[in-house]
Amino acid sequence: MKHHDPPGYADPLNKGVESKPPFLRGGRGGSHAAKVCRIPPATPTPLTRGLNQNPPFLRGAGGDPTPPDDPNSSNPMTLSLRHTRYVIQENGVTFAAFALFFLFVILAIFGDGIAPYNPLTSNASLALSPPSSQHWFGTDALGRDILSRVIVATRLDLGIAIAAVAVSFVIGSAVGILAGYWGGWVDAIAGRCIDTIMAFPLFVLAMGIMAALGDSVENIIYATAIINLPLYARVIRSEVLVIKNAGYIEAAKLSGHNDAQIMFRYLFPNALPVMMVHISLNMGWAILNAAGLSFIGLGVQPPTPEWGIMVAEGATYIISGEWWLAIFPGVVLMIAVLCFNLLGDGLRDLVDPRKRT
Repeated sequence: MKHHDPPGYADPLNKGVESKPPFLRGGRGGSHAAKVCRIPPATPTPLTRGLNQNPPFLRGAGGDPTPPDDPNSSNPMTLSLRHTRYVIQENGVTFAAFALFFLFVILAIFGDGIAPYNPLTSNASLALSPPSSQHWFGTDALGRDILSRVIVATRLDLGIAIAAVAVSFVIGSAVGILAGYWGGWVDAIAGRCIDTIMAFPLFVLAMGIMAALGDSVENIIYATAIINLPLYARVIRSEVLVIKNAGYIEAAKLSGHNDAQIMFRYLFPNALPVMMVHISLNMGWAILNAAGLSFIGLGVQPPTPEWGIMVAEGATYIISGEWWLAIFPGVVLMIAVLCFNLLGDGLRDLVDPRKRT
């Protein structure tokens, strides 16, 4: 009986014989099978309609267009901006605090150009003039425009507060991290130094420092930084004591990180959210401390525009009825302190890794 091979079968011993089955052969003889076996293109479903079906490595010139960027991009800058916008919009109080803060920053940077008059120019004919359309905050005993002096003083008071808080934050954080992480004699020495500073009434200590060093803006910064240093050292020490035994810290030690990397790469960022609230509050205290030292004559000296000096100069005229000399600088001082007090929660949410969801 004659054996018939199936269509498309080729004996391996027969060289040169085409091994393709008929339905894959082109030309005559395989056209009908090719037509029968041709698979029609898939019809897009509602779930796949409009999607780009080609993988990225097949897209190119003349191919499918590249889809637009995903709005939920993982770009760190985009995520940070989105998180900042969310924090500011989430709470109306936080939004108001940030708005006031940026207003004070603008006044501090561009105050000389915004002020309607020269804050040092006196005019005896306009001395003790009440608020008017020409002088919104009135004039002082020398005829100087109070509004101009308040605006220009923003740079000095804000600069003193930022510099003092920055110095106390850096030194206090370093002392607190070292004392909390290493413990032992380092913790003992740091603790005794902090206790010594806190044994004095803080404002009285600042007065003593100013009396010893002299009246200057630099000495105000040093005095304010010294009296605020124990706050940062104690707070960050307590945070380090809590998180230094966490699992990720042990994993960092096992992976070969040294003490400096663990302290400033893992411990410090996780303690920073709590510190941001204290930084914000401390900014208000620093402004009050600088104004208080100037009020009693140990800070900035006249005729330099400064909120504390202006309140001190206007206090003697309140009884005689010239209330605007002390009220307007005092109100601006109060608003600045209130702004930084309200700013703390927003700053904490901005830097807290647990809030970045």
